[in-house]
Amino acid sequence: MKLNILVLGDIVGQPGRAIVENRLPALIKEKNIDFAIANAENAADGSGITPDVVKGLFASGLDAITTGDHVWRKKEAIQVLETDTRVLRPANYSPLAKGRGWVVIKNHLQPDIAVINLLGRVYMSPIDCPFRVVDRILEDVSRKTQIIIVDIHAEATSEKVAMGWYLDGRVSAVVGTHTHVQTADERVLPGSTAYITDLGMTGPYHSVLGRNKDHVLKFMVTQMPTRFEVAEKDVRMSGAIITVDASTGKALGIERLVVCENNGI
Repeated sequence: MKLNILVLGDIVGQPGRAIVENRLPALIKEKNIDFAIANAENAADGSGITPDVVKGLFASGLDAITTGDHVWRKKEAIQVLETDTRVLRPANYSPLAKGRGWVVIKNHLQPDIAVINLLGRVYMSPIDCPFRVVDRILEDVSRKTQIIIVDIHAEATSEKVAMGWYLDGRVSAVVGTHTHVQTADERVLPGSTAYITDLGMTGPYHSVLGRNKDHVLKFMVTQMPTRFEVAEKDVRMSGAIITVDASTGKALGIERLVVCENNGI
């Protein structure tokens, strides 16, 4: 039995949410998707999550939501993290932080699927070591299921690549998020772990990483404080489809995906 697992890159603001809500249900049917994950740390007004945002995304067909360093930007996020086990914050935050960093989602129609959320340390705020933390998690998770998807939300390409090699043969897939630019290095590593450095952005591409380009340019040229509003044009849904052997958890393939707002896939 094969499973098709969809992983979407960072959802940015209302435009990103809209394309997920409008296009994801049909995409799930068209591509025979069995399980769908998205990073949504920027889904509420471009930074953070809220209960209403999460409700809308799950209604569109997502099965799990990961986040990153912006997860705390909205105070309402705490309510979400405390009440919905399908919404994750990075596992290498302090154990005293609200929420959880991994989940095993059960479904009577298919094998259990685990999702682990990690945060990088290079060029980012101090945080616990993601390598040691994922080792501890896998001691527990690997006894529950062999189908394990890891979202490493990190700035440095090298750190994401290192995590891919570190987990090769131990998880089904390692996918990177955070930089909002989709990379072209998708592959199945020798140990049968699917890998891609960054899934890209689900949001407006007529922008600078999802923000109004004129506002960003004004700041970069003048260094004057400027509010970075979420852009609106050229909205795309970016990610990858990973095919996994349900009996072994080994990845069989990975395919990059970009869905445009008006022109299809």
